Amino acid sequence: MYRYAKWIRGNDVPKKSDRRVPLPVGLLPLLTQQQLETYYGVSDFTVLQWIKAGMPVEPFSARGRRFDLAKCQEWHQQDELS
Repeated sequence: MYRYAKWIRGNDVPKKSDRRVPLPVGLLPLLTQQQLETYYGVSDFTVLQWIKAGMPVEPFSARGRRFDLAKCQEWHQQDELS
């Protein structure tokens, strides 16, 4: 194990933080419900009420919900105007 770790350090393996790859043009990450709550500074109950009121939720194959921030912001702007 020690030899392996020494070998890795000597061969300039990039750190995880250095392996970031830029997103392709037009591709934005989807937010989790927790991230959306943090962004707007609201509780999970509030986000659930927004979903019931029609806020867009993106289809996602894994567990949980995902949100496109641009669509959510647009929905909030339309909601404020009505």
